Formats: sequence, C-alpha cells, structure tokens
Amino acid sequence: MAPVALAPSPITPTVDFDRNGVQHGFLRLPYSRDDSAWGSVMIPVTVVRNGSGPTALLTGANHGDEYEGAVALFDLAQTLTADRVAGRVIIVPAMNYPAFQAGTRTSPIDKGNLNRSFPGRPDGTVTQKIADYFARELLPLADLVMDIHSGGRTLDFVPFAAAHILPDKDQEARCFAAVAAFAAPYSMRMLEIDAVGMYDTAAEELGKTFVTTELGGGGTGRAETIAIAKRGVRNVLRHAGILTDAPPADSRPAEVSSWLDMPSADCFRFAEDSGLIEACVDLGQPVRKGDLLARIHPIGRTGLAPAEYRAALDGILAARHFPGLVKAGDCIAVVGTVED
Repeated sequence: MAPVALAPSPITPTVDFDRNGVQHGFLRLPYSRDDSAWGSVMIPVTVVRNGSGPTALLTGANHGDEYEGAVALFDLAQTLTADRVAGRVIIVPAMNYPAFQAGTRTSPIDKGNLNRSFPGRPDGTVTQKIADYFARELLPLADLVMDIHSGGRTLDFVPFAAAHILPDKDQEARCFAAVAAFAAPYSMRMLEIDAVGMYDTAAEELGKTFVTTELGGGGTGRAETIAIAKRGVRNVLRHAGILTDAPPADSRPAEVSSWLDMPSADCFRFAEDSGLIEACVDLGQPVRKGDLLARIHPIGRTGLAPAEYRAALDGILAARHFPGLVKAGDCIAVVGTVED
C-alpha cells in the first residue's frame, strides 16, 4: 500500500527564503481561539541571504524556558548583514513561540513538548504543526542545523556544545568538527535518555550537520552563558564558511574546550524519593565512582534519615537538578566522563 500523502503545512512564511538581503518576518500559523476567532501564532523569523552557498538553520527556545539561544539569536538577527554572509542564514530565536511567551518548557496551548513532537503533523495540534513545518519545509533547506538549549527551570549544566554518535561516520565527523568550532568550555559526545520525537533525530536522519548545546539553566540566562552562545554561533558560522568576516580577538575562550562523554545510562541518577535535595558536589567538580552526589531529605516530618545518591562512574558533575524540591523520577545528576 502506498503511503498516504500529507496535507500541506498550514504555516505561511512572510519572508522569501530565496531572496537576497535581510528579511525579518514571521511563520504564521492560524490558531482559532476564544479571544481571536481568526487568530494566528506569529513565530519571528529572519533570513539573511547573499548569493549561493550553504544554509544554516539556527533555532532557540525549542523549550520555552531556555534563554541563552533566544538572546543570542535575537541579537544575531538584529546585527547580521548580508555583506558578511556567503549563502543563507535562517534564524528562529523562539522555535516554540507559545512556550517561550509563557516561560514554560511545553506549550500552554496543547502542553506539547516540541522537542518530542517530530516529525509532527500538518493536521495535528499547534505543537505538531510547528514540528511538521520544520521537518518538511525548513530542515530540507539546511546544510547546518544548530539548536541552542540550556537546562530550563529544572536543570543546570556546565556549558557545553554537543553532537551524537551516528551510524554515518562522515556525518558524525562533520558534527563533532562543528562542536569543536563552537568552542564552549566543554564539548560533549551526548547520549539522550528520551530521544523519541526529537528535532535532533529529524535533522540527523536527513544527513544534516547538527550541533546542540546545554548552556547553564535554572530558568534564566547568565552573562557568561549568553556570551558563550553568542560567540559560539558565530564561530560555527565561520567554520561552515557562511560568515565571512574576520573573527574578533574574543571569538574563542582563553581555555581549551574539555571533551566529555556520556558512555552509558550509568551517567544519570534519578530520584527514587521525593523531598528536599542537598547537593553534595558542585557543577564541574570531579567525582569518583561511589562518591556522594546528593541527599534527599524527607520533608513530611523530622528525624528521618536522608536517602543518598552516589556516582556510578568517574568523571565530573555535568548537570544537576535545579529547584530545591524533587519528586521521585526526577533526574537529579548527570556525570560526564572526561576524555583523555
């Protein structure tokens, strides 16, 4: 039986992706609701094109409570000029715009997690329609895809750029070369614990060079991590030959990026108890197998001993739970192994 053809995307761009110059516009998604019968979700987009060359697709706020990418890309959209570009740059600073407006990980419209909604559906929920447009319309245009993440309100990370181990080793090498060019303080060979429906996978299955990040967290953006995002985006665009101006003196940090790995599920520690978390190791600190990472104190009454959570391998603390209260099932710590 032949596959059923999908309907056209309901999203209409107000920019021409093939036109030279700088354009600022929207991806307009019709959304009828109580306060606007013929309303729309208006996702800001910028296209900067100058002749032939590769295309970079840059996105932030795939999760709406992650801000480094949005700040870096709104800034890039406002400052990038066509004379500095060879090829095309498509900038979407707030990919999941409803979630970004609400400051939440998932969409307030349909509770959709955009980064678990690919390949999406043109006749589905608002979140599925956004995923479908990126999967079928924007990703095929791109040679390089960069999706900038941080920890949001519930996680905090050491700042790293990352790519995945891939079956296609030529593609994998391109991805890790772009990670190295980003020049974050840390570079990660990343293992996903929940990869179903991810934007990453949709891009990688199309053979794209894909780079992601985790830059801090806690539901805010720090000056340090925003600077890393701004610098890293431009570094990768220069690496791809798309940004043609000379790099400034501060285009790379003074230190050399440290490479980390997530070799197995042993990297992750999940809470089996609910309560008040006591961090016993700070981000970036070295740990040995068996070291105490955190305690979770019961909060229903006094006099009860806390549960202890220990490292299952050697490395550094690469991520931790951010709020002080945790629930059973929450990821409370991630240990990354240090590559020689």
